Amino acid sequence: MLKIRSTKKKKSQEETMDQHSRRRVYFSLLAALLLQLLPFSGLLLQIKPDFLLLALLFWLLRAPQVCNVGIAWTAGIMMDLVSGDLFGQNALAYALTAFLAVMYQRRLILFTVLQQSAYVFLLLLVNQAILLMLKSFSGAEYFGWVYFMPSFTGILLWYAVLHSRYSFNFMAHK
Repeated sequence: MLKIRSTKKKKSQEETMDQHSRRRVYFSLLAALLLQLLPFSGLLLQIKPDFLLLALLFWLLRAPQVCNVGIAWTAGIMMDLVSGDLFGQNALAYALTAFLAVMYQRRLILFTVLQQSAYVFLLLLVNQAILLMLKSFSGAEYFGWVYFMPSFTGILLWYAVLHSRYSFNFMAHK
């Protein structure tokens, strides 16, 4: 009888921790979506990183049991709705990028922070290449090398987040 009670108590604690981690993930994705909507202009608009994609990649690599390709696709649909882009292009790009991120997620644990950052940089470039291809299919003109600047600013932001206090606190509480 005592053994059954202890396992029930353990399951309820795991469910509570899972709810907290889900709330943390969804709240950070919502915050990233709101950051994406900030009114940037001029040079800042051209170099603005994709905050939502960076948050997705962070959670896909840190908590794949909570954040998955479906969440990435939903976030892409939300991004399409709020940004007014061609419906589905961000969803497709986010889903493909998330698939590539999850595919090598277990191997990335063995990598150093610099190697992980290089992989995330490649994922950011892949996402932008997918979006560029989709935009060119819809008749948009080529944007030049400045189009890929958000990948560079995104990786700088990624590196800063990895070395921030939040990242270390998250790993310590996990």
